[in-house]
Amino acid sequence: MISAVSDQNRSAGDDRSRSAGDDRSRSAGSGSEGLRYLLVLSRPRFWLYLAGPVAVGVTYGISDVSELFTPVTVALAGYFLLPANVFLYGVNDVFDADIDELNPKKEGREARWQGSKPVVAAVVASGLLGLATLAITPRVAWPYLLGFLVLAVGYSAPPLRFKTTPFLDSLSNGLYALPGAAAYATVAGVHPPLAALAGAWLWTMGMHTFSAIPDIEPDRTAGIDTTATLLGEGRTYAYCFAAWTAAAAGFWLVDFRLGALLGVYPVFVAWVARSSVSVDRAYWWFPALNTVVGTLLSMGGLWRVYPLWEALP
Repeated sequence: MISAVSDQNRSAGDDRSRSAGDDRSRSAGSGSEGLRYLLVLSRPRFWLYLAGPVAVGVTYGISDVSELFTPVTVALAGYFLLPANVFLYGVNDVFDADIDELNPKKEGREARWQGSKPVVAAVVASGLLGLATLAITPRVAWPYLLGFLVLAVGYSAPPLRFKTTPFLDSLSNGLYALPGAAAYATVAGVHPPLAALAGAWLWTMGMHTFSAIPDIEPDRTAGIDTTATLLGEGRTYAYCFAAWTAAAAGFWLVDFRLGALLGVYPVFVAWVARSSVSVDRAYWWFPALNTVVGTLLSMGGLWRVYPLWEALP
């Protein structure tokens, strides 16, 4: 009798869950609500994670300020500001829908997958728009643009699904460095310095793994293996410290001032690890830190071609 009642309750709960999912899906596909959902899906606080490297790449690739704003550089910045984020996080949310039901982060500033046909179409269109960037960029930039699209899918989608394999999840997040490399190659006509590319890749590895620390328990509950779940919180801090120290060293080889600026990241993670600040709280500060560092990097690139003293009255 108890078993029968329990089965009925589970069935009713499943029906309510499906009904709520259907309601969310209909809401996500309707007019202004659909647009609002796409904005939430694209993680606005992370937009500069893709668009910021474009700005950095352009400022270090140009030889004159007249090359800063061109139809191609503006198009790349526009794509990586919004459509690329819709594509990246849309693919992620499609294949993480079941897992995200257990993730408390999805109850606040993020949203659980509410895929409707218009939303799916927007995600696919954003990927196709990425392919269209090949038509306006030189061939030297193509490996970076294609690499971004491949990793954006491979990170979340089977059969690769790098996000569920420890260390490959971290390594594959070099995709965040590729927009900057593509922008540099587009305006400079050559590949970016290898040390800078390696430094940027290592920076993204640290960034990804630090951001995965708040997900350790939800991922373990869902049976998802990541670098962070494998190492645990303490050793994950050490991993991020090592990745960011190596990133700073890579940039130091390009210019010691760049290396000194990137040195803020190992200091930051060491402080979080040793302080009483919750990593869940520090996680929400991270976009602000990246924005400040990215702005300083871009300003440094601009000062190469337009020195500060020339800008002063």
